[in-house]
Amino acid sequence: MTALDTRAAVLAFALDRGLLADGEPVTLTALAGGVSCDLWKVETPARTICVKLALARLKVDGEWLAPVSRNRVECDWLRYAAPICPGQVPVVLADDSEGSLFAMEYLPPDRYPLWKARLLVGEVDAHAAGNVGTLIGRLHAHSAADRSAPARFATDDNFEALRIGPYLRATAARHPDLARRFDHLARQTAGTRLALVHGDVSPKNILLGPSGPVLLDAECAWFGDPAFDVAFCVNHLLIKSILLPGRGDELMASARTLASAHARHVGWEPRQEFDSRVASLLPALALARVDGMSPVEYLDQSQRNTLRHLSRSLLQAPPRSVEELLTRWTSAAASAPVATSGPRASHRAPTGPGAHSPSAT
Repeated sequence: MTALDTRAAVLAFALDRGLLADGEPVTLTALAGGVSCDLWKVETPARTICVKLALARLKVDGEWLAPVSRNRVECDWLRYAAPICPGQVPVVLADDSEGSLFAMEYLPPDRYPLWKARLLVGEVDAHAAGNVGTLIGRLHAHSAADRSAPARFATDDNFEALRIGPYLRATAARHPDLARRFDHLARQTAGTRLALVHGDVSPKNILLGPSGPVLLDAECAWFGDPAFDVAFCVNHLLIKSILLPGRGDELMASARTLASAHARHVGWEPRQEFDSRVASLLPALALARVDGMSPVEYLDQSQRNTLRHLSRSLLQAPPRSVEELLTRWTSAAASAPVATSGPRASHRAPTGPGAHSPSAT
């Protein structure tokens, strides 16, 4: 679909759902984003909204296909989460029957800055990380006790297409000596069903709002292993420690704070078992950000090599707890060559409430 076709589809959808009046002045702005969808800011004299259009083929080098019905999954997650954590997820305004389009409220970036943008300029706030841990812990705990959640979010195929395949199976193909380890982690993750998983808890999908973090981009939502969400987010903090070695201690403190805040909500299983799965999954997700389908965009080649080395060493001798992993990561990173460059000059952190990078990355 061309940009012109997408624009026409967004306008038709907004008119059909009563979000625009026929003949009303409107401005459509394509928002910067990631690889899984097109995002548009729709402005009229009366209101500003954000419309999201899922892509059947994601914008990566390899062929990464995913069902556009994942937009329906995201809408369902947003509606599920809203009463649990009011003000901490965007409000869904309308969606279509095919599940490829939906509209949500627009949250202005001057009041809702992107956590990723703050981190990339070295602004590290452990308190914000703790609030994120609390938010996802509350969502996990509520859904773990909800008997309707497993059937409502039985989206195994969706999660396989968006997460297990592109992150675990694709990375295993690049590291055949670790294939058995990756296969174990893939089967363990796919076979664990304990709580509602967001699937993309990343600083690029978290706004730091006046009432706490706001969590975006839930198109990977799945009733499965909540350890995935904690590992996925902590992974981003570890990767930032390679990008910003001068903030390494603060980023490790943020990782510990997030994991600790979340752990206070773990009641669906023994905390030690949960912590062990987070620790075992984390280095696999880290290696996936170098050699999976969605490599991180802001590391140079030297930093990518450092990330690859740290991840492989932890996969070859799996840590038994998050604390052990963080301790070993810190020790190994201290002896790694110091990176000489930061984010690529061409990188621009996305802005706006739907202008975040979507969930594929």
